[in-house]
Amino acid sequence: MPLVYAGQRDVEEPRDPAHERARKVRPELTRGELARVGWARNQAEAELIQNLLLEEGIPSVARRSAGFDVPDFLAAGPRDVLVPESGVEAARAALNRADVEPAMAAPAGLPSRGHVARIVVGILAGASAAALIAWALLQATS
Repeated sequence: MPLVYAGQRDVEEPRDPAHERARKVRPELTRGELARVGWARNQAEAELIQNLLLEEGIPSVARRSAGFDVPDFLAAGPRDVLVPESGVEAARAALNRADVEPAMAAPAGLPSRGHVARIVVGILAGASAAALIAWALLQATS
């Protein structure tokens, strides 16, 4: 459906904001599972990114990033911006043109080596601290 009707007078006006938004979306970019293409520091920034994508005809969804919950400040906290798989490349290109840094795709389900190393070091440090405290308590009681 074209966005602009040149010279026609019987053009259907959008009924509400949702109808107007739906008329901007390109149907070929609505297929597939959702994939992360960007992130925002708060809800307002996420909505700005979503509107940039919508102007390119790319539908998007913003959701709270995993592990962040700020119940007292509903608009605070980082957000992930997700688009359907068919629109990932177009979305990344649009975000690059708008000078918004897109999110890098992470390997599916596998933690990075650096992440695993930090976890192992943390566990060893915690175990060493517990052993040192136990030894100190034994020395103090004897």
